[in-house]
Amino acid sequence: MENYDIIIIGGGPAGLAAAVSAHDAGAENILILERDNRLGGILNQCIHNGFGLHTFKEELTGPEYAQRFIDQVKERKIPYKLNTMVMDISKDKVVTAMNRTDGLFQIKAKAVILTMGCRERPRGALNIPGFRPAGIYTAGTAQRLVNIEGYMPGRRVVILGSGDIGLIMARRMTLEGAKVLVVAELMPFSGGLKRNIVQCLDDFHIPLKLSHTVIDVEGKERLTGLTIAAVDENRRPIPGTEERYDCDTLLLSCGLIPENELSRGMGVELNRITNGPKVNESLETSIPGVFAAGNVLHVHDLVDYVSEEAGAAGRAAAAYVAADGNESGRREIPIHVAGGPRYTVPCTIDPKYAGNKETVRFRVGSVMKNHFVNVYLDGERVIHRKRPVMAPGEMEEVVLTRSMFDAHPDLSDISIKVEEA
Repeated sequence: MENYDIIIIGGGPAGLAAAVSAHDAGAENILILERDNRLGGILNQCIHNGFGLHTFKEELTGPEYAQRFIDQVKERKIPYKLNTMVMDISKDKVVTAMNRTDGLFQIKAKAVILTMGCRERPRGALNIPGFRPAGIYTAGTAQRLVNIEGYMPGRRVVILGSGDIGLIMARRMTLEGAKVLVVAELMPFSGGLKRNIVQCLDDFHIPLKLSHTVIDVEGKERLTGLTIAAVDENRRPIPGTEERYDCDTLLLSCGLIPENELSRGMGVELNRITNGPKVNESLETSIPGVFAAGNVLHVHDLVDYVSEEAGAAGRAAAAYVAADGNESGRREIPIHVAGGPRYTVPCTIDPKYAGNKETVRFRVGSVMKNHFVNVYLDGERVIHRKRPVMAPGEMEEVVLTRSMFDAHPDLSDISIKVEEA
Protein backbone atom coordinates (compact mmCIF):
# COMPACT_ATOMS: atom_id res chain seq x y z
CA MET A 1 0.00 0.00 0.00
CA GLU A 2 1.38 3.39 -0.99
CA ASN A 3 1.67 6.01 1.73
CA TYR A 4 1.21 9.75 1.38
CA ASP A 5 1.51 12.69 3.72
CA ILE A 6 -1.70 14.29 2.44
CA ILE A 7 -4.41 12.95 0.14
CA ILE A 8 -6.86 15.52 -1.23
CA ILE A 9 -10.28 14.29 -2.33
CA GLY A 10 -11.41 16.49 -5.21
CA GLY A 11 -9.49 18.52 -7.79
CA GLY A 12 -11.75 21.56 -7.98
CA PRO A 13 -10.86 25.06 -6.77
CA ALA A 14 -10.73 23.97 -3.11
CA GLY A 15 -8.59 20.89 -3.73
CA LEU A 16 -6.15 22.79 -5.93
CA ALA A 17 -5.72 25.65 -3.44
CA ALA A 18 -5.32 23.19 -0.56
CA ALA A 19 -2.62 21.27 -2.44
CA VAL A 20 -0.65 24.41 -3.30
CA SER A 21 -0.75 25.81 0.24
CA ALA A 22 0.10 22.43 1.83
CA HIS A 23 3.10 22.11 -0.49
CA ASP A 24 4.25 25.64 0.26
CA ALA A 25 3.89 24.94 3.98
CA GLY A 26 6.35 22.07 3.76
CA ALA A 27 4.28 18.98 2.95
CA GLU A 28 6.03 16.95 0.27
CA ASN A 29 4.13 13.77 -0.49
CA ILE A 30 0.74 15.02 -1.71
CA LEU A 31 -1.81 13.37 -4.02
CA ILE A 32 -5.00 14.83 -5.53
CA LEU A 33 -7.80 12.44 -6.54
CA GLU A 34 -10.35 13.80 -9.03
CA ARG A 35 -13.31 11.89 -10.50
CA ASP A 36 -13.64 14.08 -13.62
CA ASN A 37 -11.36 13.89 -16.67
CA ARG A 38 -9.72 17.25 -15.89
CA LEU A 39 -8.81 19.40 -12.93
CA GLY A 40 -10.80 22.54 -12.13
CA GLY A 41 -14.14 21.13 -11.01
CA ILE A 42 -17.31 23.09 -11.67
CA LEU A 43 -15.32 26.17 -12.75
CA ASN A 44 -14.74 24.56 -16.15
CA GLN A 45 -18.36 25.20 -17.11
CA CYS A 46 -18.60 28.67 -15.51
CA ILE A 47 -17.51 30.68 -18.56
CA HIS A 48 -18.90 33.98 -17.22
CA ASN A 49 -16.58 36.46 -15.56
CA GLY A 50 -16.59 37.73 -11.97
CA PHE A 51 -14.03 35.34 -10.50
CA GLY A 52 -10.71 36.27 -8.94
CA LEU A 53 -11.32 39.84 -7.80
CA HIS A 54 -10.21 39.04 -4.26
CA THR A 55 -7.55 36.42 -5.04
CA PHE A 56 -5.86 37.85 -8.12
CA LYS A 57 -7.18 41.46 -8.07
CA GLU A 58 -8.56 41.03 -11.59
CA GLU A 59 -11.73 39.72 -13.16
CA LEU A 60 -11.46 36.23 -14.67
CA THR A 61 -13.78 33.59 -16.10
CA GLY A 62 -14.17 30.30 -14.24
CA PRO A 63 -11.79 28.34 -16.50
CA GLU A 64 -9.21 31.13 -16.30
CA TYR A 65 -9.40 31.16 -12.50
CA ALA A 66 -9.07 27.37 -12.33
CA GLN A 67 -6.12 27.41 -14.74
CA ARG A 68 -4.19 29.77 -12.44
CA PHE A 69 -4.28 27.11 -9.71
CA ILE A 70 -3.78 24.19 -12.12
CA ASP A 71 -0.59 25.91 -13.31
CA GLN A 72 0.56 26.31 -9.70
CA VAL A 73 -0.06 22.60 -9.02
CA LYS A 74 1.94 21.61 -12.11
CA GLU A 75 4.78 24.03 -11.31
CA ARG A 76 5.12 22.31 -7.92
CA LYS A 77 4.91 18.88 -9.58
CA ILE A 78 2.10 17.81 -7.24
CA PRO A 79 0.80 14.46 -8.57
CA TYR A 80 -2.87 13.88 -9.31
CA LYS A 81 -5.08 11.09 -10.63
CA LEU A 82 -8.00 11.93 -12.93
CA ASN A 83 -11.06 9.78 -13.72
CA THR A 84 -10.63 8.36 -10.21
CA MET A 85 -13.63 7.63 -8.03
CA VAL A 86 -13.06 7.45 -4.29
CA MET A 87 -15.25 4.69 -2.89
CA ASP A 88 -14.45 4.83 0.80
CA ILE A 89 -12.24 6.45 3.43
CA SER A 90 -11.62 4.64 6.71
CA LYS A 91 -11.17 6.33 10.07
CA ASP A 92 -7.45 5.52 9.98
CA LYS A 93 -7.28 7.40 6.64
CA VAL A 94 -7.04 4.50 4.21
CA VAL A 95 -8.56 5.65 0.92
CA THR A 96 -10.18 3.10 -1.38
CA ALA A 97 -10.52 4.31 -4.97
CA MET A 98 -10.74 3.02 -8.51
CA ASN A 99 -9.95 4.03 -12.07
CA ARG A 100 -9.32 2.28 -15.39
CA THR A 101 -5.54 2.41 -15.09
CA ASP A 102 -5.03 1.17 -11.52
CA GLY A 103 -8.27 -0.73 -11.02
CA LEU A 104 -9.42 -0.88 -7.41
CA PHE A 105 -6.63 0.31 -5.12
CA GLN A 106 -5.98 1.48 -1.57
CA ILE A 107 -3.62 4.19 -0.37
CA LYS A 108 -2.92 5.52 3.11
CA ALA A 109 -2.51 9.11 4.27
CA LYS A 110 -1.27 10.85 7.39
CA ALA A 111 -3.86 13.58 6.68
CA VAL A 112 -6.87 13.82 4.37
CA ILE A 113 -8.43 17.02 3.04
CA LEU A 114 -12.07 16.73 1.92
CA THR A 115 -12.81 19.06 -1.02
CA MET A 116 -15.61 17.24 -2.87
CA GLY A 117 -17.72 20.34 -3.48
CA CYS A 118 -21.52 20.25 -3.60
CA ARG A 119 -24.39 19.09 -5.78
CA GLU A 120 -27.72 20.61 -6.78
CA ARG A 121 -30.98 19.73 -5.09
CA PRO A 122 -32.87 17.57 -7.63
CA ARG A 123 -36.54 17.68 -8.60
CA GLY A 124 -37.34 14.70 -6.41
CA ALA A 125 -36.48 16.74 -3.33
CA LEU A 126 -38.76 19.62 -4.36
CA ASN A 127 -42.17 17.88 -4.49
CA ILE A 128 -43.13 19.42 -7.84
CA PRO A 129 -46.47 17.91 -8.93
CA GLY A 130 -47.28 16.70 -12.44
CA PHE A 131 -45.78 14.28 -14.94
CA ARG A 132 -42.06 13.83 -15.59
CA PRO A 133 -41.61 15.11 -19.15
CA ALA A 134 -38.35 15.99 -20.85
CA GLY A 135 -37.30 19.60 -20.46
CA ILE A 136 -36.76 19.76 -16.69
CA TYR A 137 -33.12 20.29 -15.73
CA THR A 138 -31.13 21.53 -12.81
CA ALA A 139 -29.53 24.87 -13.64
CA GLY A 140 -26.05 23.35 -13.41
CA THR A 141 -26.93 20.61 -15.89
CA ALA A 142 -28.26 23.23 -18.30
CA GLN A 143 -25.06 25.23 -17.80
CA ARG A 144 -22.95 22.22 -18.75
CA LEU A 145 -25.13 21.49 -21.80
CA VAL A 146 -24.81 25.04 -23.11
CA ASN A 147 -21.23 25.91 -22.16
CA ILE A 148 -19.42 22.58 -22.64
CA GLU A 149 -21.60 20.23 -24.72
CA GLY A 150 -22.96 22.91 -27.05
CA TYR A 151 -26.66 22.05 -26.75
CA MET A 152 -29.61 24.36 -26.03
CA PRO A 153 -31.97 22.82 -23.45
CA GLY A 154 -34.94 24.80 -24.77
CA ARG A 155 -36.30 28.07 -26.10
CA ARG A 156 -39.02 29.19 -23.67
CA VAL A 157 -37.74 28.93 -20.14
CA VAL A 158 -39.06 29.24 -16.59
CA ILE A 159 -36.59 29.11 -13.70
CA LEU A 160 -37.61 27.94 -10.23
CA GLY A 161 -35.31 29.21 -7.51
CA SER A 162 -33.11 32.29 -7.47
CA GLY A 163 -29.78 30.77 -6.48
CA ASP A 164 -26.72 32.21 -8.20
CA ILE A 165 -26.53 29.44 -10.82
CA GLY A 166 -30.17 30.01 -11.76
CA LEU A 167 -29.67 33.77 -12.05
CA ILE A 168 -26.56 33.31 -14.19
CA MET A 169 -28.38 30.81 -16.42
CA ALA A 170 -31.25 33.27 -16.91
CA ARG A 171 -28.74 35.62 -18.50
CA ARG A 172 -26.92 32.84 -20.36
CA MET A 173 -30.10 31.41 -21.91
CA THR A 174 -31.19 34.91 -22.94
CA LEU A 175 -27.85 35.60 -24.61
CA GLU A 176 -28.17 32.31 -26.52
CA GLY A 177 -31.55 33.37 -27.91
CA ALA A 178 -34.00 31.74 -25.49
CA LYS A 179 -36.85 33.64 -23.84
CA VAL A 180 -36.73 33.47 -20.05
CA LEU A 181 -40.31 34.12 -19.01
CA VAL A 182 -39.96 34.37 -15.24
CA VAL A 183 -37.83 33.42 -12.25
CA ALA A 184 -39.99 32.14 -9.37
CA GLU A 185 -38.62 31.97 -5.82
CA LEU A 186 -40.36 30.13 -2.98
CA MET A 187 -38.83 32.30 -0.27
CA PRO A 188 -39.64 36.00 0.29
CA PHE A 189 -36.02 36.83 -0.57
CA SER A 190 -33.57 35.81 -3.27
CA GLY A 191 -30.98 33.14 -2.58
CA GLY A 192 -28.42 34.79 -4.87
CA LEU A 193 -26.02 37.70 -4.74
CA LYS A 194 -27.52 41.16 -5.23
CA ARG A 195 -25.12 41.86 -8.11
CA ASN A 196 -26.39 38.77 -9.95
CA ILE A 197 -30.01 39.90 -9.58
CA VAL A 198 -29.09 43.25 -11.13
CA GLN A 199 -26.78 41.96 -13.88
CA CYS A 200 -28.68 38.79 -14.82
CA LEU A 201 -32.35 39.71 -14.32
CA ASP A 202 -32.84 43.47 -14.12
CA ASP A 203 -30.52 44.23 -17.04
CA PHE A 204 -32.49 41.82 -19.23
CA HIS A 205 -35.95 42.74 -17.93
CA ILE A 206 -36.58 39.24 -16.58
CA PRO A 207 -39.22 39.30 -13.81
CA LEU A 208 -38.43 37.84 -10.38
CA LYS A 209 -41.47 36.69 -8.43
CA LEU A 210 -40.73 36.13 -4.75
CA SER A 211 -42.93 33.88 -2.59
CA HIS A 212 -43.98 31.89 -5.69
CA THR A 213 -43.59 28.24 -6.66
CA VAL A 214 -44.51 25.78 -9.40
CA ILE A 215 -47.81 24.02 -8.68
CA ASP A 216 -48.41 22.14 -11.95
CA VAL A 217 -46.31 20.72 -14.77
CA GLU A 218 -47.91 19.95 -18.16
CA GLY A 219 -46.77 17.61 -20.90
CA LYS A 220 -45.96 13.91 -21.09
CA GLU A 221 -43.19 13.53 -23.68
CA ARG A 222 -41.92 17.12 -23.43
CA LEU A 223 -42.79 19.98 -21.10
CA THR A 224 -45.48 22.13 -22.72
CA GLY A 225 -46.40 24.51 -19.92
CA LEU A 226 -46.56 25.04 -16.20
CA THR A 227 -48.40 27.01 -13.56
CA ILE A 228 -46.93 29.02 -10.72
CA ALA A 229 -48.75 30.51 -7.74
CA ALA A 230 -48.00 32.76 -4.80
CA VAL A 231 -47.46 31.06 -1.42
CA ASP A 232 -48.39 32.12 2.10
CA GLU A 233 -46.11 32.31 5.14
CA ASN A 234 -46.35 28.50 5.45
CA ARG A 235 -45.22 28.13 1.81
CA ARG A 236 -48.60 26.81 0.73
CA PRO A 237 -50.08 27.94 -2.63
CA ILE A 238 -52.70 30.70 -2.36
CA PRO A 239 -55.84 29.90 -4.42
CA GLY A 240 -56.58 32.51 -7.06
CA THR A 241 -52.96 33.55 -7.63
CA GLU A 242 -52.20 31.01 -10.37
CA GLU A 243 -50.31 32.09 -13.50
CA ARG A 244 -49.80 29.77 -16.45
CA TYR A 245 -46.82 29.92 -18.83
CA ASP A 246 -46.35 28.22 -22.20
CA CYS A 247 -42.80 26.89 -22.00
CA ASP A 248 -40.64 23.95 -23.04
CA THR A 249 -37.99 24.16 -20.30
CA LEU A 250 -37.94 24.37 -16.50
CA LEU A 251 -34.61 25.01 -14.78
CA LEU A 252 -34.29 24.23 -11.08
CA SER A 253 -32.00 26.40 -8.96
CA CYS A 254 -33.23 25.43 -5.53
CA GLY A 255 -30.15 25.12 -3.42
CA LEU A 256 -26.87 23.26 -3.19
CA ILE A 257 -26.04 20.33 -0.92
CA PRO A 258 -22.47 19.58 0.21
CA GLU A 259 -21.24 16.21 -1.13
CA ASN A 260 -20.65 14.42 2.16
CA GLU A 261 -21.41 10.75 1.52
CA LEU A 262 -17.71 9.93 2.01
CA SER A 263 -17.56 12.10 5.13
CA ARG A 264 -20.62 10.43 6.58
CA GLY A 265 -19.29 6.98 5.73
CA MET A 266 -16.08 7.53 7.65
CA GLY A 267 -17.94 8.85 10.70
CA VAL A 268 -17.29 12.60 10.41
CA GLU A 269 -19.74 14.60 12.55
CA LEU A 270 -21.91 16.80 10.32
CA ASN A 271 -23.61 20.13 10.99
CA ARG A 272 -27.38 19.73 10.52
CA ILE A 273 -27.68 23.33 9.23
CA THR A 274 -24.95 23.28 6.58
CA ASN A 275 -24.94 19.52 5.91
CA GLY A 276 -21.16 19.87 6.00
CA PRO A 277 -18.65 18.69 8.61
CA LYS A 278 -18.27 20.42 11.94
CA VAL A 279 -14.75 21.86 12.02
CA ASN A 280 -12.47 23.68 14.43
CA GLU A 281 -10.28 26.73 13.76
CA SER A 282 -7.88 24.53 11.74
CA LEU A 283 -10.79 23.31 9.59
CA GLU A 284 -10.22 19.89 11.14
CA THR A 285 -13.26 17.63 11.42
CA SER A 286 -14.24 15.44 14.37
CA ILE A 287 -11.72 12.85 13.10
CA PRO A 288 -8.12 13.98 13.84
CA GLY A 289 -6.13 14.54 10.68
CA VAL A 290 -9.18 14.87 8.44
CA PHE A 291 -9.78 18.42 7.20
CA ALA A 292 -12.52 19.95 5.04
CA ALA A 293 -12.78 23.12 2.96
CA GLY A 294 -14.85 24.74 0.24
CA ASN A 295 -18.42 23.86 -0.69
CA VAL A 296 -18.19 20.42 0.92
CA LEU A 297 -17.97 22.32 4.23
CA HIS A 298 -20.61 24.97 3.57
CA VAL A 299 -21.88 26.56 0.37
CA HIS A 300 -19.92 29.70 -0.54
CA ASP A 301 -21.02 32.61 -2.69
CA LEU A 302 -17.54 33.47 -4.06
CA VAL A 303 -14.87 31.03 -5.24
CA ASP A 304 -12.25 33.44 -3.87
CA TYR A 305 -13.43 32.55 -0.36
CA VAL A 306 -13.26 28.85 -1.26
CA SER A 307 -9.60 29.25 -2.22
CA GLU A 308 -8.82 31.26 0.91
CA GLU A 309 -10.45 28.67 3.15
CA ALA A 310 -8.83 25.75 1.35
CA GLY A 311 -5.46 27.42 1.64
CA ALA A 312 -5.92 27.54 5.41
CA ALA A 313 -6.91 23.85 5.44
CA GLY A 314 -3.79 22.95 3.43
CA ARG A 315 -1.51 24.78 5.85
CA ALA A 316 -3.25 23.17 8.84
CA ALA A 317 -2.91 19.69 7.31
CA ALA A 318 0.80 20.30 6.65
CA ALA A 319 1.28 21.41 10.27
CA TYR A 320 -0.58 18.30 11.47
CA VAL A 321 1.73 16.05 9.43
CA ALA A 322 4.84 17.95 10.58
CA ALA A 323 3.77 17.48 14.22
CA ASP A 324 3.16 13.77 13.53
CA GLY A 325 -0.48 14.21 14.55
CA ASN A 326 0.37 15.53 18.00
CA GLU A 327 -2.39 17.91 19.13
CA SER A 328 -1.84 17.71 22.86
CA GLY A 329 -3.67 20.13 25.11
CA ARG A 330 -6.31 20.99 22.51
CA ARG A 331 -9.45 22.77 23.75
CA GLU A 332 -12.69 23.12 21.84
CA ILE A 333 -14.38 26.43 22.70
CA PRO A 334 -17.76 26.48 20.92
CA ILE A 335 -18.95 29.60 19.09
CA HIS A 336 -22.46 30.55 20.22
CA VAL A 337 -24.76 32.57 17.96
CA ALA A 338 -27.88 34.64 18.63
CA GLY A 339 -30.15 37.08 16.84
CA GLY A 340 -29.85 35.86 13.26
CA PRO A 341 -26.83 33.71 12.33
CA ARG A 342 -27.79 30.10 11.58
CA TYR A 343 -24.30 28.59 11.93
CA THR A 344 -20.62 29.45 11.95
CA VAL A 345 -17.57 27.99 10.25
CA PRO A 346 -15.55 27.07 12.22
CA CYS A 347 -17.82 25.74 14.99
CA THR A 348 -15.10 25.83 17.67
CA ILE A 349 -11.82 27.67 18.26
CA ASP A 350 -8.76 26.85 20.30
CA PRO A 351 -6.72 30.08 20.60
CA LYS A 352 -3.54 27.97 20.94
CA TYR A 353 -3.97 26.67 17.40
CA ALA A 354 -5.55 29.79 15.87
CA GLY A 355 -3.54 31.91 13.48
CA ASN A 356 -2.83 35.62 13.74
CA LYS A 357 -6.18 36.20 12.08
CA GLU A 358 -9.07 33.76 12.44
CA THR A 359 -11.92 34.29 9.96
CA VAL A 360 -15.35 33.14 11.12
CA ARG A 361 -18.04 32.98 8.41
CA PHE A 362 -21.81 32.67 8.83
CA ARG A 363 -25.15 33.28 7.13
CA VAL A 364 -28.28 34.84 8.57
CA GLY A 365 -31.67 33.16 8.25
CA SER A 366 -33.62 36.12 6.82
CA VAL A 367 -33.16 39.61 5.40
CA MET A 368 -32.06 41.94 8.19
CA LYS A 369 -31.64 45.71 7.91
CA ASN A 370 -29.73 48.15 10.13
CA HIS A 371 -28.27 45.65 12.56
CA PHE A 372 -24.97 45.38 14.38
CA VAL A 373 -22.75 42.31 14.29
CA ASN A 374 -21.22 42.03 17.76
CA VAL A 375 -18.60 39.52 18.90
CA TYR A 376 -18.06 38.82 22.60
CA LEU A 377 -15.16 37.02 24.25
CA ASP A 378 -16.13 36.03 27.79
CA GLY A 379 -18.79 38.72 27.73
CA GLU A 380 -16.51 41.52 26.54
CA ARG A 381 -17.45 43.00 23.18
CA VAL A 382 -14.43 42.93 20.87
CA ILE A 383 -16.13 43.59 17.51
CA HIS A 384 -18.97 46.05 16.89
CA ARG A 385 -19.86 46.52 13.22
CA LYS A 386 -22.96 47.98 11.61
CA ARG A 387 -24.46 46.16 8.63
CA PRO A 388 -27.09 48.11 6.64
CA VAL A 389 -28.40 44.91 5.02
CA MET A 390 -27.74 41.23 5.58
CA ALA A 391 -29.36 38.48 3.51
CA PRO A 392 -29.17 34.66 3.43
CA GLY A 393 -27.72 34.79 -0.09
CA GLU A 394 -24.57 36.61 1.05
CA MET A 395 -22.05 35.22 3.51
CA GLU A 396 -20.94 37.36 6.44
CA GLU A 397 -17.61 37.18 8.21
CA VAL A 398 -15.80 38.47 11.29
CA VAL A 399 -12.05 38.33 11.88
CA LEU A 400 -10.70 37.50 15.34
CA THR A 401 -7.09 38.55 15.90
CA ARG A 402 -4.28 37.13 18.00
CA SER A 403 -4.36 40.24 20.21
CA MET A 404 -8.02 39.56 21.07
CA PHE A 405 -7.19 36.03 22.18
CA ASP A 406 -4.10 37.17 24.10
CA ALA A 407 -6.26 39.63 26.04
CA HIS A 408 -8.41 36.69 27.21
CA PRO A 409 -5.94 33.98 28.31
CA ASP A 410 -8.62 31.94 30.11
CA LEU A 411 -11.17 32.23 27.30
CA SER A 412 -14.20 29.99 27.76
CA ASP A 413 -16.99 31.64 25.74
CA ILE A 414 -17.17 33.04 22.20
CA SER A 415 -20.47 34.60 21.09
CA ILE A 416 -21.58 36.22 17.82
CA LYS A 417 -24.79 38.20 18.14
CA VAL A 418 -26.74 40.18 15.58
CA GLU A 419 -28.47 42.98 17.43
CA GLU A 420 -30.69 45.87 16.37
CA ALA A 421 -29.05 49.22 15.82
